[in-house]
Amino acid sequence: MSLVLALTSAYNHLTILRPTLYYAGIWTTMLILTVVVASFSPELAFMSAVSLSSLYSQSCGGDGYVRIPLDMPGERVCLPAHMLKRSALDVFIPTLFSALIVASSALLLRSLGFS
Repeated sequence: MSLVLALTSAYNHLTILRPTLYYAGIWTTMLILTVVVASFSPELAFMSAVSLSSLYSQSCGGDGYVRIPLDMPGERVCLPAHMLKRSALDVFIPTLFSALIVASSALLLRSLGFS
């Protein structure tokens, strides 16, 4: 019960006495969530498109072949499924990209004089 009271007291202190810090925390959280969604959604869309069970990949006709999405809608490339594997970099690269986007947007806002 004392933990709930301590958290309520800290929240009230933050919103009443330090509203700038409160709003900065809210905006930072919203920025981080936006960047996470923007960086992971293309990867999730690609992985669902190249999965063996997707209708997109089933258009290759052969068992064990995966259709790769291309920029040109008429183009069609089918590769064996064993050539497409997940790597450890699939988690690291989007996270690095997210950090780069957050840092550059913070620098842009600072250069414009918003901070």
